Amino acid sequence: MPAGLRIEAPDPETMVAFSFDGVPMQGIGGESIAAALFANGVRVFRTMPKTGRARGGFCFAGRCSDCQVIVNGTPAVMACVTELESGMRIETQRGVGEWGGDD
Repeated sequence: MPAGLRIEAPDPETMVAFSFDGVPMQGIGGESIAAALFANGVRVFRTMPKTGRARGGFCFAGRCSDCQVIVNGTPAVMACVTELESGMRIETQRGVGEWGGDD
């Protein structure tokens, strides 16, 4: 993870592995998915259903839907208020998302 994308270097013991669109990444366990994605350089979390336009974080308070991602096959997960856990499979949500996870 690029060191310059965090305010300070995280404690290596707090780091967990996850993937975004199949790309292995690391984040701090318990931080928001949005923070982990931002720290890894990801800015687009979802696309709009009709136009396909990119969306990322907007309010970062769980009040809008711009940060929705698919987590372990479950669509419409709010990245800004959902804690990162080890092994999460996070994907870009295209449109409204489709169910199909194994959880």
